[in-house]
Amino acid sequence: MTGEDRRFGPGASIALTLASTLLWGVAHLAAERRKTGLALMAAYVLMLAGVLTVFTAFSANLLSLAVQPRWLTWLTVALVAVALAWTGVIIWSFLLVRPARSDTVGRFLTTTLTVALCALVLAPTAYATRLAYLSRDVVNTLFPRGTTATTPVMAQDPWNGAERVNFLLLGGDSAPSRPGVRTDSMTVASVDVATGATVLFGLPRNLQQVQLPAGPARDRFPYGFTGAGPDTPGLLNEVFQYAEDHPEVVPGVQKGQRGPALIKKTIADILGIPVDYYAMVDMKGFAEMVDAMGGVQVTIKDPIVYGRYREGLLPAGTRKLSGQEALWYGRSRTDSDDYVRMGRQKCLLNAVAKQADPMTVLNSFERLAAATKRAISTDLPQDLLPAVVDLAQKVKGAKIRSLNFVPPLVNTADPDWYAIRREVDDALEERSASTKTSGPHSPSPTPTDAPVNLDATCA
Repeated sequence: MTGEDRRFGPGASIALTLASTLLWGVAHLAAERRKTGLALMAAYVLMLAGVLTVFTAFSANLLSLAVQPRWLTWLTVALVAVALAWTGVIIWSFLLVRPARSDTVGRFLTTTLTVALCALVLAPTAYATRLAYLSRDVVNTLFPRGTTATTPVMAQDPWNGAERVNFLLLGGDSAPSRPGVRTDSMTVASVDVATGATVLFGLPRNLQQVQLPAGPARDRFPYGFTGAGPDTPGLLNEVFQYAEDHPEVVPGVQKGQRGPALIKKTIADILGIPVDYYAMVDMKGFAEMVDAMGGVQVTIKDPIVYGRYREGLLPAGTRKLSGQEALWYGRSRTDSDDYVRMGRQKCLLNAVAKQADPMTVLNSFERLAAATKRAISTDLPQDLLPAVVDLAQKVKGAKIRSLNFVPPLVNTADPDWYAIRREVDDALEERSASTKTSGPHSPSPTPTDAPVNLDATCA
């Protein structure tokens, strides 16, 4: 029996079509299609129950699933299937309860409503599908696929029994006046995999006499790195590009991976701890990311002059910086030095991380995704992304301490490498002892347990 047989009026047709959008099968019951209507209702209830189950029972794993291309593909397929089924039900319901052919106005109104309801279902699905596609593209572009099979031990413990995992975070600074990339910001984040307790070790760009790892690199510079020639000072921030330009010092490593390979081993030797993975942010690409999220708000304690010829000024105060202003905020050394700049860079990264809330990310996701692909490089494999997401959640609720190897702690022109390693060992032992003593149900931490912020340039 069709709508024309039952002679539904415009009001009833609109109400039943709308009701069938909110609960499948209502129009079918009204049109005496009871079995079909009940079946559609059951399917709708099961679908909603499934969605609620996923968002309640598996809510802790949703972020982990969001960084796995396979699950993103299945999510896209599921979204499209549900949207098409929902649209089909809306159209089917309309055909059953539409007004008689002679009621031109009624048909126009119900047809318009049906088209609007279909668009209401399809538009967010298309948007969500687009986000899933972009997320999958970012993951596949940034993170290499695993090259070795996962062992049963690693399947249970992604960190393969390690108590801590160490990430090297690099800030790459390129400029038209100098080819290549200089890693002007270098920080190792040592994270306790059980608790998320983190110690940040900051290395200044101007460390000299750096011992390169044993092998061809050390054979070339047996008494410490001196750079590519008389025009280069031979600082730590030159090691990355030197490896890219001189493949013989890292034999067997392909272009684009030579710099990361050598800087990871070099910094591991300096600190006396293994460096497991690296991630590098290009400062110019970082500026694009800041613009994509609508700027970043920072508190500037003292005016910052920028440019070789003092082209501009960032006044003191709390203000929202554009990408270009954020770039100068993080790069400028005019009237200051490397160590002040190191502090500002940490402030800037911290501000971006705090202000990149879910709504900001969603509203500018496409621009952020494009900027992220240009700005970030890493050797973190895709297989580890779920574990990294879980670890990041632990880090958010844990204490973070900083130790920067800058004067007067370290003489950058003549570093005491043994003293640096002792400081690292002491910091990790102190962090471990503090974690074991406090435990998950311990009293509130004392002031000495509070995060150490050695940056005096931001609030």
